[in-house]
Amino acid sequence: MRALNYLYSSSNPRFRRIFNTLCALILFLFFFHQNPLLKNQSFVDGSTPRRHMIETYSGDTTALCSGLHQHIGYADQCDFLKSNPLCYPDSFFDYLSFFYCTCRHFKILGYIALGVWLVALFYLLGNTAADYFCPSLEKLSKLLRLPPTVAGVTLLPLGNGAPDVFASIAAFVGSDKGEVGLNSVLGGAVFVTCVVAGVVSLCVADKEVKIDKKCFIRDLCFFLFTLLALLVILTVGRVSVGVAVAFVSIYVLYAFLVAANEVLRKHSKRLKLDSFTPLLPIQGSVFSPSGVEEDVVPMYSPLLELDTEEGPPKLHDSLPQWMWATNVAIYSAKANVHDEERPPWGWTEDGGEVGSSLCSKVTSLLETPLTVPRRLTIPLIEEDSWSKTYAVASVSLAPLLLAFLWSSQGEASLLVAYFIGIATGSTLGFLAYRNTEHDRPPQRYLIPWVLGGFIMSIVWFYMIANELVALLVTFGGIYGINPSILGLTVLAWGNSMGDLVSNIALSMNGGDGVQIALSGCYAGPMFNTLVGLGMSMLLGAWSKSPETYMIPEDNSLFYTLGFLILGLLWALVMLPRNEMRPNKVMGIGLITLYLIFVTFRLSSAMGFIPWAA
Repeated sequence: MRALNYLYSSSNPRFRRIFNTLCALILFLFFFHQNPLLKNQSFVDGSTPRRHMIETYSGDTTALCSGLHQHIGYADQCDFLKSNPLCYPDSFFDYLSFFYCTCRHFKILGYIALGVWLVALFYLLGNTAADYFCPSLEKLSKLLRLPPTVAGVTLLPLGNGAPDVFASIAAFVGSDKGEVGLNSVLGGAVFVTCVVAGVVSLCVADKEVKIDKKCFIRDLCFFLFTLLALLVILTVGRVSVGVAVAFVSIYVLYAFLVAANEVLRKHSKRLKLDSFTPLLPIQGSVFSPSGVEEDVVPMYSPLLELDTEEGPPKLHDSLPQWMWATNVAIYSAKANVHDEERPPWGWTEDGGEVGSSLCSKVTSLLETPLTVPRRLTIPLIEEDSWSKTYAVASVSLAPLLLAFLWSSQGEASLLVAYFIGIATGSTLGFLAYRNTEHDRPPQRYLIPWVLGGFIMSIVWFYMIANELVALLVTFGGIYGINPSILGLTVLAWGNSMGDLVSNIALSMNGGDGVQIALSGCYAGPMFNTLVGLGMSMLLGAWSKSPETYMIPEDNSLFYTLGFLILGLLWALVMLPRNEMRPNKVMGIGLITLYLIFVTFRLSSAMGFIPWAA
C-alpha cells in the first residue's frame, strides 16, 4: 500500500511524468492509426452514424463478430474487421482495428499499448474526479449553503463514487453493454465489502476498536434491502421508468433518514432524547480515555463542520484530503501543491523549477494530450490554479466539445451543431474575458462557473468511461473472454483502488478513522448500486419509453448477488458477536469468501462448472 501511495503521490512527479509520457505516445499511435474525427462516417460522407447502424441492425452483433478468431473466408482478422464494421467497439478509437491491422505483425506492441492505455483510462477517470469534479462539488456545497448532513449524504458519496456511477451509465447507454455495467458495480461492491472490509478488520484486529452498532446495522439493512430490490428487477428482466425511479428513491429515503436523525440529534438535549446517536461517521474520539478528552474534538461533532457565516460546510482540518473523494488519495495531481503556481501540463518537483532541463521540457510537452484538453474545456475557479487564459478558453471551447458529441450521436447535423457551439462559445468567451481578472478568480456570477465545471466534468467522465468500457469489450474480443467477466474483475478492481488505499490508511490511524473506513465499505457500494445502476436503468428505460427496458440477460449476476449478500450477512453476524470489534476471524472470512467468489465465477466462465455457466 505504501508503494502504491508512493508511486501515485504528487511528491513523486518523476513516475507521473514517465507514465504520462508513455500514455501520450500511445495516444499518438491511436491518432496515427485513425483520426477519431473521421471514425464516424457521418463526418465525411453524411451516411448514418455507426450507433444508428447498430440500433437498426436486426441481427445480433455479438453473434456476427463471434467468428473473428476463426475468420473463415478471410485472410486474417484484419480483413474480417474491414468486412464487418459493426464489430468495432463504439468508441473514439477502433481498438480492434489497431490491434489486428496496425499491429498485425507486432502483436506484442498491441498488447503493451492497449494494456498501458487501460491503466491510463483508469487514471484519467480517477484524476478527473479528484482534480475537477470534487472541487466543483465543494464549491457547489458552499454556494448552495448546504447543511453538513445534506452534503454528507449527497455530495460526499457522489465525489467518491463518480467513476463507478459514470462507468455504469456509459456501459448501459454509451456502449450498449449493460451487463458490463451490472457486473462492474456489483463486482466492485463484492470487492469493497469483502476485501477492503476484510483488510480493514485485519489491520485493526489488535486495537480493540468498537464500531457504532446502530450506524452499522442501519447501513447493512438498507444495503440488503437494496440488493433484494435489485434481485426482483433482475428476475423480472425488464424495468420501466417508474420502477427505476422507485429504485433510486431508496437512496433518497436513506439520505432523508440520516438527515432527520441528525436534526433530532442536534435537538436531543433540548428535547431530552439523549438516546439518539449520530448516524453519520463522527469525528470525535468516542472511545478515547477520559484523561485526554480535552485534546480531541467533542464526541458528537459531525463529519462536516457546521455552517459558518460564509456558509460553506467544510471538512475538519484533521481529516485527510480524500474524504471528499477517495480518488484524491492516489489520483490527485494537486495533493501537495499549495500556493505555488503549477503549469497545467505537469507536476513540479518539491523545491525545484519546472523545465529545469531539456528532458523535463520534452516530457512536459508530451504530457499535454492527457492534461490540457480537460483544462481547456472544464472551467475551474480555484485560487491555486486560476488562469484567466484557461478560464476564457474553457468556456469558449466547452460548447464546441458538446457540439462535437451532439453531432456524433446523429441527433443534429454537423453544420447546425457547430454553428450553435461556436455562437455559444464566442458569447461565453467574450463575457468571461470582460468579467474576469488575471490575478484572482471571479467573485461574481459563481453559480454559472461552478455549474459549468460540474457539467463538463460529467461530460469527461462519460467520455472516459465509455472508452474504458469499449476497451474492456475489445480485450474480451481479443482474448475470447466474456466482457462481463472483465467488468466483474478489471473494471471493478480499478474503480475500487481508491477505496482500498484510503480506507486502509484511515483504519491505520485508529480511533474514528476505523468507523469512517468501515462505514465507507458499505455506504459507498450502496450508493453506487442505487445511484449508479438506478440512473443507468432510468436512462435506459427513458430511452425506450413508453416501452419497458430489457435488462441484459446474465444469469451469473444472481451468483454475484448471492455472494454479496453472504458477505453482508457474515459481517452482520460476526461484528455483534464480538461486541462490534472487528477481528481476524471476520477479516479472514470476508477475504476467503471473495477468493471463493472469484474462483467460482472464473471457473464457470471457462466452462469448468457447466451448470453455472
